Amino acid sequence: MTDLSQIVKAYDVRGVVPDQWDETLAELFGAAFVQVTGADAIVIGHDMRPSSPSLSRAFGRGAAARGADVTEIGLCSTDELYYASGALDLPGAMFTASHNPAQYNGIKLCRAGAAPVGQDTGLADIRALVERWTAEGAPEPAAARGTLTRRDVLKDYAAHLHSLVDLSDIRPLKVVVDAGNGMGGHTVPTVFKGLPLDLDALYFELDGSFPNHEANPLDPKNITDLQARVRAVGADLGLAFDGDADRCFVVDENGDPVSPSAITALVAARELAKHPGGTVIHNCITSWSVPEVVKEHGGSPVRTRVGHSFIKAEMAHTGAIFGGEHSAHYYFRDFWNADTGMLAAMHVLAALGGQDGPLSQLVAQYDRYAASGEINSTVDDQAGRLAAIKATYEGRDGITLDELDGLTVTAADWWFNVRPSNTEPLLRLNVEARDQATVARTRDEALGIIRG
Repeated sequence: MTDLSQIVKAYDVRGVVPDQWDETLAELFGAAFVQVTGADAIVIGHDMRPSSPSLSRAFGRGAAARGADVTEIGLCSTDELYYASGALDLPGAMFTASHNPAQYNGIKLCRAGAAPVGQDTGLADIRALVERWTAEGAPEPAAARGTLTRRDVLKDYAAHLHSLVDLSDIRPLKVVVDAGNGMGGHTVPTVFKGLPLDLDALYFELDGSFPNHEANPLDPKNITDLQARVRAVGADLGLAFDGDADRCFVVDENGDPVSPSAITALVAARELAKHPGGTVIHNCITSWSVPEVVKEHGGSPVRTRVGHSFIKAEMAHTGAIFGGEHSAHYYFRDFWNADTGMLAAMHVLAALGGQDGPLSQLVAQYDRYAASGEINSTVDDQAGRLAAIKATYEGRDGITLDELDGLTVTAADWWFNVRPSNTEPLLRLNVEARDQATVARTRDEALGIIRG
């Protein structure tokens, strides 16, 4: 029997196809999803990976066998699936492994209105059903089988985004977009159509083998082509989407990366202009600049754990207007609290196109500190190393510690966070300070303990 613990993660299903899972399992997941959610109708979509269409169809068969009507929207980005879930008010399933290598595939699940499904909100129950049915045999079909219907929502998705960000009056901009052979190559042409943008398209061919580079723009090696192209053509900015195009990474006119924290602060300021006094969510690894900017613009910042289920839950709890993470995930109340890299990119285009200066100048006001980026260390004893760090810093003058997510150590001029990976024997370190020398000194001391 397949060990589902290897593929059912904290927030999704993800593994190697067909070694770890296949159409048979996908069909069971479809049936279990309907049973756990109680849905009489669902919507499903898929990315460009070779295995995605067949897995998606199998999931649909399983759902229909349990009596649910299935709307298939076919090729789409993950945020397009969230749009469909919100607009149609249906639970949804997106077949993608995002930025993972080509041999992987997975499922991102949501309830109606794009509400997240995680371990504590249905995923554990779905896994338990699939494990039982795998051991004992599939359930009997429902008395009345559900229907399968195809529907294209790409233009409706684009129209909804444009209803949230007005780009009609921006100055002409030259923008390079690297889709990484992922779903940005499918959505960008429709969303950007008719705008005063000179679009330079890199790797828009849909290809789940990722022949040019991994579709993970947070890894610096995967944006080198984008950086070079921006410089070569004199573009105003560059945008890089990950494989399922729910994340967007930005480079300025010099080809220099713009930190996701700076983008979070920029978008937060724009959203607060529309919704004065609103709440903005940020995770515990975003820059000090994010809560500073939120307060400066009359908003209320709320700090939370890393991960979309925590961000979305806190947004729902607080009624927040926007949320951002260091990983380039951006969440909007006007988008059912779901994350959409495309909407964040449109905010950047609107902000840049609404004034005459370059992007580097625009974002300088939001990028105030030096940072290390995420540094991973392989360790044998995550808990032991975290305890060693806590023992080292606890009681030092001017130092505070909190354990909201891993361990955050804060001083007057710097802070760092160390978090254990949920899936690998790693500790992840992020450091920020008022200058690069302090970042280096703080980083080296922390790594000495982590790797000690």
